[in-house]
Amino acid sequence: MKKPPRRPQARKASPSRREVQAQTFTFECFADPKEIRKVEPFLQEINSAARLDDGTYYRLLVAGTEAVNNGILHGNKSDPRKKVSVVCTVNSDELVFRVHDQGRGFKPEDVPDPLEEKNLLKTSGRGIFLMRSLMDKVSFKVTKEGTEVELVIDLKHLS
Repeated sequence: MKKPPRRPQARKASPSRREVQAQTFTFECFADPKEIRKVEPFLQEINSAARLDDGTYYRLLVAGTEAVNNGILHGNKSDPRKKVSVVCTVNSDELVFRVHDQGRGFKPEDVPDPLEEKNLLKTSGRGIFLMRSLMDKVSFKVTKEGTEVELVIDLKHLS
């Protein structure tokens, strides 16, 4: 006896990038260098909701990790009594990743250019360069409470 032909199962289409609802994600860690390992799972959570393509996620992973690392090491001087906090908002147009430390602040223009010959072999000093290279917009704000770096990825061109 012949079996009736199987009907193809209807698949639920996965929502496109454009259908992502605005969301806010928060993360906080102590200014202990060991805490940096907690950043990647947080970024993966953002990526699950934002549905970033691999290249855009990589940009966020590198720049976001650098920003948190800078907050821990340079902003808070690895003082485990201080904290670094992150607020990330994602909507259909952009992803905004804000990292706030409790440090005294700095002047970005005073950070040496890592591409200058005298700085090429230094083991630090590339974080801000990487952030600026990978993000669509980077800004710094120094307040009485600490320093905030804002990283922005324009998502309008992604679908």
